[in-house]
This record gives sequence, structure tokens and C-alpha cells, in this order.
Amino acid sequence: MNPYAKYLGARDPRQVIGETAGRLAMLASQLGPLGLERATAPGKWRAREILCHLADCEVAFAFRLRQALAEPHHVIQPFDQEAWAKPYPALAAEAALAAFAAVRAWNLALLKAAPAEAWSKTLTHPERGDMTFQTVVETMAGHDLNHLGQLETIAAAA
Repeated sequence: MNPYAKYLGARDPRQVIGETAGRLAMLASQLGPLGLERATAPGKWRAREILCHLADCEVAFAFRLRQALAEPHHVIQPFDQEAWAKPYPALAAEAALAAFAAVRAWNLALLKAAPAEAWSKTLTHPERGDMTFQTVVETMAGHDLNHLGQLETIAAAA
């Protein structure tokens, strides 16, 4: 089961992930320095921390995509997002956006170059079971939409 499928619906995942960097930059600009320090609720990540999380996840997705293409039946290595988030208070939104945009552009180039048979290649997530390369891409897009929604909520409340 892909927990991010509900965010994607019938949208084309490649179109969604192709638009995300621009949408993030627009939202960060709209929020400004003060808005980037707001959260959707007490105890939740601030907008800046969401950007840091997205940059970290893009690095993780980059590795997962490449391993999935390079290995037969790759087993994804999960990570503890809360442990990865510990340095976020010291990290800048601008650096997170730049990292996300650069790695996302590289991931999009990889997806464009991936042969047709790659999309049905199977891999395993220890917590989610067997999936395909296509499912990983759909997860990326749904994950983007989830966090874009959070940032839009923060921006609307400003």
C-alpha cells in the first residue's frame, strides 16, 4: 500500500515532480523569512524544516531510484525522518531549496532516460512490501503534494 497515493489521485506523477521545485520556490518567497518559521500546528515542523525534509528525501529518493535500476529486486533502506530532522533548526531554507532543486533536476533526467521496462521493475520496502519502480515515482509525487499542501496551509494562515 502506497500511503501517498491519496495525494496523487489520477495526476501524472512525472508532471507533479517536475513542477514541485518551482512551487516550493514560489511558496518560500511568498512566506518570507518570518513565514518560513511558522508551522501548521504546535509541535509540527516549521515551513523551513519541511523544506529541509524535502531536500533530505530527495537525496534518499535519488539513491533508491538508482539502486532500483542497478540491482535485481532491490531492498529499500528506510530511514528515521525524526532522527534526520535533528539538524534542521540550524539549516537554512535557501540551502534546502537549492539542494532539492539540484537533486530533483538530476532525478528527472534519470526518469526521462529510464527505459520502458524499468517502470515495472520490482523492489521491496521492508515496511510496505513489494512495489515497482513506478510506485517509487508515485510515492515521490504524493510525498511532494502532501508537503506542498502543508506549506500552502502555512502561507494561507499568514
